[in-house]
Amino acid sequence: MLNPPPEIVVVDFDAGNLRSVQRALEAVGQRARVTTDPRDVDRAEALVLPGVGSAQDSMRKLSALGMVGPLREYAASGRPFLGVCVGMQLLFDSSEEGGGVECLGILPGVVRLFQAAGELKVPQIGWNRVWLKYDHPLLDGIPGGSYFYFVHSYYAEPAEPEITLGQADYGIDFAAIVASENVVATQFHPEKSADLGLRLYRNFGRIVARSRPRSAVSGQQSVATRPDAPPAFTRAVTADG
Repeated sequence: MLNPPPEIVVVDFDAGNLRSVQRALEAVGQRARVTTDPRDVDRAEALVLPGVGSAQDSMRKLSALGMVGPLREYAASGRPFLGVCVGMQLLFDSSEEGGGVECLGILPGVVRLFQAAGELKVPQIGWNRVWLKYDHPLLDGIPGGSYFYFVHSYYAEPAEPEITLGQADYGIDFAAIVASENVVATQFHPEKSADLGLRLYRNFGRIVARSRPRSAVSGQQSVATRPDAPPAFTRAVTADG
């Protein structure tokens, strides 16, 4: 009998797009469960942090749910972590939004406001090309220059440029995909990005499956309780442009 895929926990902090994320994961054969319980984050084998709207409101809601500490600890554990849109921005140290807000501090860097110029309006809403800097399991089968769907007024500026896996241009070049060991994130919405967006979720599911210890598959011990749980994946080091 085939083992079911690992369950992917989708964090619910009233951020708008989590049900569409859940449906997209299920459409590519993943088991997804939406939760507001920090204990589920502690036990998770894989996690998605989605989000739309304000980073300031999002951090306030995460704090009220008691999620901030568990999310930081989860990211440090080596288990697969995917951030989406505002969920990507929250991974960084801080955001300029609302006069400045402290974020999760999982990745070094700040989140800045786009400056409107000429025909470029803020927020950016619509399809934009993403150019890929490195090979990575998350991008298997996704060509460089592919279009993805964006809705955002702010963009992440990583303190370590090498964590930028893919970039897009909206008046300036900005990080559209970041990857640092077990943590990956997209500024665009894969669940709104047609077949290639679903391909990205499918690739994340494969990363999750490969990161799963054999003992978890056999039911002897869960990944969340293993102090030696391996990183889900590492960022490739060969640049192609």
